[in-house]
Amino acid sequence: MALPHAAPLDIINVGPLGDQLGQAVSTSLIKTARMQLLHLVLRAHQDQPAHQVADECTIHCLEGDVEVVMPGGVRRLKPGNVLLLPGRQEHSLRARTDCAVLVTLLLREGDAGDGGGAGARTLQQAQR
Repeated sequence: MALPHAAPLDIINVGPLGDQLGQAVSTSLIKTARMQLLHLVLRAHQDQPAHQVADECTIHCLEGDVEVVMPGGVRRLKPGNVLLLPGRQEHSLRARTDCAVLVTLLLREGDAGDGGGAGARTLQQAQR
């Protein structure tokens, strides 16, 4: 069953979850043919597998402490920090604490990569 996504002009809340962060799960908030907005919840010391997406993407730390790990180094994000990744930049996420991040992906006909939906597949793997 497909996840329900926000429709154009819907107002959604992406504020900090606070005390509810420990029970929250990752979700895809918005998905159109051209973009996807993912709300990723990672537990402390949880790593997201290394991957890349075809186009630029942003990673916005909403709460907690998360590292973006790349072959050339690590960028540590704290609440309010946003990082722009270039297209095809291999990266993984490493949660230092329970955290929530907002990931914005540019899509090509509904997929985040030439092979199709790398961001969505990674989200599904992180939930297992």
